[in-house]
Amino acid sequence: MNPTKVQRSTTRKLTDLPNVGPTVARALETIGVNTPSDLEDRDPFEMYELFCERANVRQDPCLLDTFMSITDYMSGNDPRPWWAYTEERKRRYGRVLALGRKARWRG
Repeated sequence: MNPTKVQRSTTRKLTDLPNVGPTVARALETIGVNTPSDLEDRDPFEMYELFCERANVRQDPCLLDTFMSITDYMSGNDPRPWWAYTEERKRRYGRVLALGRKARWRG
């Protein structure tokens, strides 16, 4: 991701956000996020869980990384590539995600 391509002053639609293309924009719309401002005060893990529930399938955890990146950006931080959040996601949610995956495998 080229941070110079993402400018907060021109962030109007979902695809203006860092790491968001048409597919992720559609995923966000599925959970009620239609504009970048809809991300304010949203929890990325709750967004991820809601999307998994609506899609009726556990999504790749990289989507959670992307949700973390855009909520962080909308909180005023500099844009960063989604993979910059992988270690934090593993630290914060790794056990929860692993347990969720095991529960689905048993079902």
